[in-house]
Amino acid sequence: MSSYGKNLVDLRGKKTQSEVANAIGIATSTLGMYETEQRIPRDSIKIKLANYYGTTVQEIFFNEKCHEKGQ
Repeated sequence: MSSYGKNLVDLRGKKTQSEVANAIGIATSTLGMYETEQRIPRDSIKIKLANYYGTTVQEIFFNEKCHEKGQ
């Protein structure tokens, strides 16, 4: 099962936290807290992250396996 923090780090790739944070209008430290799962982004930030990375909010933040019976 993949966590949203790991998903964000993987999507960022070789870009810096500062580059991504500036592009979506948040502080670098805030992005770092999202990536380490110390904070959960507001829905509006989830949408900005998904748009920036060219993916969906569901793919980043929701894992189908966690909704399966027994998980």
